[in-house]
Amino acid sequence: MNIVLDILVIAVAIEHVYIMLMEMFFIKSSVAKRTFNIDRKLLDRKEVGVMFANQGLYNGFLAAGLFWSFFVPVTMATELRFFFLGCVIIAAIFGAITSNKSILVKQGGLAVLALILMVII
Repeated sequence: MNIVLDILVIAVAIEHVYIMLMEMFFIKSSVAKRTFNIDRKLLDRKEVGVMFANQGLYNGFLAAGLFWSFFVPVTMATELRFFFLGCVIIAAIFGAITSNKSILVKQGGLAVLALILMVII
């Protein structure tokens, strides 16, 4: 079970690295445009790019915290994972309420599974 949990945590971290890269460096790409369903004219505005870059940085911090949990003692790893998975889930809930309901599953689904697995093992 621990291996499955580790795989889920790594998957959540990688997902957030991907989101970070897209939001910080590739926001004007066709993939980002489709992913965020945002008009090209809006993405061309500097202020929008800055907001996405800021948001991407936070996603990078979430990924960093989850990766960090693999390099600390087990007791601390559990606490770090609870905290950072909880942050991911809260961000997904907020995104679902304020932006798009699918964010709850797309961004929060794996984190919810990982958190449930942590509780039962």
